[in-house]
Amino acid sequence: MRKLIFTLILLAALFGVAQFIRPTISNPPVTLDVRVPDSVQEVLRNGCYDCHSNQTNLKWFDKITPVNFLVADHIEEGRRALNFSNWDSLDAGTQKAMLFWSVNDIRNGEMPLQSYLTLHHAARMNDQDLSIFENYLTEVSVPVINSANDISVKYKEPDNVSPEWNGISFIHGFENWRVISITDRFDNGSIRAIYGNETAVKAISEGKTNPWPDGTVFAKAAWKQQADSSGHISMGSFYQVEFMIKESNKFSSTLGWGFGRWRGAELKPYGKNAGFVSECVSCHRPLKNNNYTFTIPLKENDTLSQHGKLLSQFVNTREHTMSVLFEDSSMVTWSQRPDPRWFGARIPDRLISVKNDKPHL
Repeated sequence: MRKLIFTLILLAALFGVAQFIRPTISNPPVTLDVRVPDSVQEVLRNGCYDCHSNQTNLKWFDKITPVNFLVADHIEEGRRALNFSNWDSLDAGTQKAMLFWSVNDIRNGEMPLQSYLTLHHAARMNDQDLSIFENYLTEVSVPVINSANDISVKYKEPDNVSPEWNGISFIHGFENWRVISITDRFDNGSIRAIYGNETAVKAISEGKTNPWPDGTVFAKAAWKQQADSSGHISMGSFYQVEFMIKESNKFSSTLGWGFGRWRGAELKPYGKNAGFVSECVSCHRPLKNNNYTFTIPLKENDTLSQHGKLLSQFVNTREHTMSVLFEDSSMVTWSQRPDPRWFGARIPDRLISVKNDKPHL
């Protein structure tokens, strides 16, 4: 009994001494707070600000050692990833992208961290909070009207394309692959075509897409959206192409996938060094249950294979439809639905028609 009492006294003494050992948790000056409506800022303040701003509000239990070391680590990592108090350090496009990224991390259960929610229940966002956030982002993502014909939409491959920083080479001729899906990305004003190589197409036809087999390659080509006053969106200037290459062993450190991205008409490798791939991994990691992929293949792949190369894409925002024009002048049209794997995107739903007509814009 005496030994137990002595042990308890010793532990209490050590705990008391430990309280003098504390990490530094400070709130630097706010250079510019995020500019959103009050209702949205309240959602962010309740669920995000304690780790993602310079306005951290520590609870009494956050100040107790050793809990304070864990909290300090959360705050340091959170501010490094996204700081709503330094909003002026980001350009307008990045600001918007970070808000969409935040919504999707919340939807996927990535944020707030479960280890943080254990003691900070108030940070958990409910459906109403998420709805306020999503409705705001939808409202500010109306396509910019541009009646003038933008730069050539046709994909033209330069003679020489440098490999990505991580060593992945550009894959020539992807535009001749099968189109397996299309996407209307209203979050960043782009319209996309997702191509699959023979391995991907075979996996789709056999229903073996989770996991995708080794050798699968996706090419995701994107064009800027060009909108007119009647609610039609078409392909504007070519923006980028991304590749995902499934090789479980070779790319084991990046979720089993190799990532590459080339920007602009010159197809310049994305990023400044091989570290760019960390962006790809962090974005795709929440999709573990879908083998880390966002793409939901079209059900009408056999129909698409009959028409040859994709020439253009169109979205009718008033009728909520999506269309693809192929080189044989066939126009395939679907109704739209929200992408369940990414808020900020819409994908094809029900097949409406297959016609040999060009669109009237």
